[in-house]
This record gives sequence, C-alpha cells and structure tokens, in this order.
Amino acid sequence: MYELTGLLPIEKDLKVTLYDYDLLSKDEKIGETVIDLENRFLSRFGACCGLPQTYCISGPNRWRDQLTPTQCLHIYAQRLGCRLPVYSEDKIVFGGQEHPLSQLEDGVPLNVHLGPPAERLALHVLRKQGLVPEHVETRSLYSPLQPDIEQGKIQLWVDIFPKSLGHPGPPFNITPRKAKRFYLRCIIWNTYDVILDDLSITGERMSDIYVKGWLLGHEGNKQKTDVHYRSIGGEGNFNWRFLFPFDYLPTEQVCSVATKEHFWSLDKAELKISPQLMIQIWDNDKFSFDDYLGSVQMDLNHMPKPAKTAEKCSPLTLESGHSVSLFEQKCVKGWWPCLAETEGKPILAGKVEMTLEIVTEEEKEERPAGPGRDEPNMNPRLEEPKRPDTSFLWFTSPFKTVRYIVWRRFRWLITGLMVAFVLVLFLLVFLYSFPEYAAMKLVKPFN
Repeated sequence: MYELTGLLPIEKDLKVTLYDYDLLSKDEKIGETVIDLENRFLSRFGACCGLPQTYCISGPNRWRDQLTPTQCLHIYAQRLGCRLPVYSEDKIVFGGQEHPLSQLEDGVPLNVHLGPPAERLALHVLRKQGLVPEHVETRSLYSPLQPDIEQGKIQLWVDIFPKSLGHPGPPFNITPRKAKRFYLRCIIWNTYDVILDDLSITGERMSDIYVKGWLLGHEGNKQKTDVHYRSIGGEGNFNWRFLFPFDYLPTEQVCSVATKEHFWSLDKAELKISPQLMIQIWDNDKFSFDDYLGSVQMDLNHMPKPAKTAEKCSPLTLESGHSVSLFEQKCVKGWWPCLAETEGKPILAGKVEMTLEIVTEEEKEERPAGPGRDEPNMNPRLEEPKRPDTSFLWFTSPFKTVRYIVWRRFRWLITGLMVAFVLVLFLLVFLYSFPEYAAMKLVKPFN
C-alpha cells in the first residue's frame, strides 16, 4: 500500500509502472497504466471510495470513508435536489420510497461488528443508487515502445480522500494470508487383488509389492513401504506409516508450495495447488527397473468415500459421487482402488487399505508418530505385518527357497524322484553283483 499526497488539478494523473527486476543490469520497464484522479474526484457516481456491502465500526472490514453513510446520503440528496432522507427506528424514507430494516436483515444473522441501524439503512439506500461499489479493478498495462500491445494486467484499487474532510478510516489489511503447517499421516495397512506381473522360478504368477506415496508439489518427499515379496494372490501386508508435512491455506483450500522456477532464480515463487495425494503400487525388481502397476490420486478436500471391505471396493468407488473432506472429518479409513491403463481403458490394478489423518502442529506434539514403524511408534502402534512364510527374497535365503518354494510346490515330484533313484540304485547294485554271485554258485569253490 502507498499513501501519496497531491494537489488537484495540478497533480491529477497517477502512474503505476511495472518493472522486471535485474540483479546486475538496469531494471526493465514492462508496462504502465495512468489513472485520472480528477475525473474520479468529480464523478457523480462516488468514485472516490467504493461502497462496501456492510457498515462495520470494528473488525477487518471497518468503514474507511471519511463520511458516514448518513452523511454521504445527505450530500447525495442535496446534489440531486431531492428531499432529504427521513429516518425512523426501523425504516428510512428516500425518494418517495420506504426502506424497512427488515428488508435489509431478513434471515441474515447480525454481525457483532455492525454499526447503528440508521447507518446500515443509509448504506443500503446508497448501494441502490448506482454508485461505485467496493471492488478490485483490473487495468491493462502498456509500454511506450509498443503502445498498442497489452503487456499484462494489474489488479488494484485507489481511494481518494480530501484533506478538508479530516483523516480517513483505517486502511484495509491486504497482507497475504500465511499458510498453516499441517501433517498428513497415511498408514498403508494391506493391498488386495494386485496385478501379478512376474513369474517365479517355479513358473507361478507373483509380484513383489510395495506402495509409494507423495503429495503433489512435494515430489522431493516421496516415501515408500518395505517390500512384500512373492505375493501369489495379490495380497500385501505392510503396516507402514507415511508422514507428509505441508503448508495449507484453509480459507482458499490450497497448499502453498515455495519453489524456485529456475536454479538461477534469487527468490522462491509461491505456488498454490490443491492438496492432492498420490498413491502408487509397484512391483519390485532387483536386476531391472521396478514395474509400475497402478495408482490412485485424491483431492483431500473432495476425496472419494472409501469402501469398508476389499470385496466392496471397485473402480466405481471413485465415481460414486460420495466425497468427504479430510480437513473436516480429520480421519478416514477404508479401501481405495488403484487403476492402470491397458489399450487406453482403465483397469483395476489393485486395492489399498489406508488410514488418512490430518493433524496440526499442536496435535503432532501431543500425539507423536514416527515414519514407517520407527519410534515413536504410536497413535496407533504398528506391529510387524504377518506375512506368509514364502514372503522373502529368494536368492538371499537358499535354504528357505528350497523349503518354502521348491519343496512346497514339487514335493511329490521330488519324493517320486528319490524313490526312483533308490530303486535304480538297488537295481544297479543287483546287476553289478549278480554275475559274481552266479559264478560262485556254479563253481562252489568251498565244497
């Protein structure tokens, strides 16, 4: 905000210029706009200070004009040459029409910052006279080098206060809202019906499942669970907690992300994006790139309502139209579907059971929780998942591989081969010993 003092009509033009800041060279002019203050001051539409919607004597929308609404209406009536307004307890008569107070406040709860009824009625009448309302004006910027080409727009408002009328009211506070720090706690419990993307050493369809998650705009804080190896039925057990800190503006329902547009930028630019949570399911590979299986992206202000069980979870869950706000409900638990695309058509890639919770800075200190299953492991406490015995990395445990994979799948074949080996061994021993035994029977050297 700038406060300037001028003398009309000598200093009647207000010039607003926009520059491009350069650190080492001269700043470059982008464009400018010129406002004729004398034209506004002499306007019959009251363009000096726009009329707000309410007359408040306190609070953030306090009255700024030097004259009260009753004084403004009195001057307006004198300028038109009509009868002055007549006030009573609950109405005002102006221009031959009655304006009752009930018409102004019917069904509207009274604000504690509002002023006297007479002033509110006078403001109500003024707003019906076609005077300039309080608003933010948008003006085009032009450069003297290219006068016919618009260089952008600037949003502002200009109030003119004659010094002869005394000091104006307090200026409106235009300080940008400061974002509040929130924390999203996302607990990945289980997965179900995940696509089986690999073949095991025994020829079975399987996947080494893990889950990855992050908030859009915070890609540098991507987190992932540990790996559930050798999932044969698409089930995965994790009990793993993600922690995502973010700055949020509750009034605007957007996240504030400070980032540099280029690595040579001096200052960070503030981006405002909706709070979007991305959850992906991946297949882990040790000797090649991990395989992407499916994902779900949710706006935390309008999340699809989760299914209570895995059987009821389907792609229709995302299209049901039933949504919840995590900022209002604070905590949500259930099953969400993850989708993938095949030939341009969405398919179900798996289902994820999650608990999503929003906490503030104070709640974070009162109810601490660590990432993954690390300490402080509480709120809630996450136990080690009960995975099947076959869930391990096969080449790190040869004995387990033989016991839980090879033997479990091929035990009858192995048993049959062992029996056949013993029989063949006996047959070979018999064939090797039979000639000598037969010769001894024929010769009988000891008789």
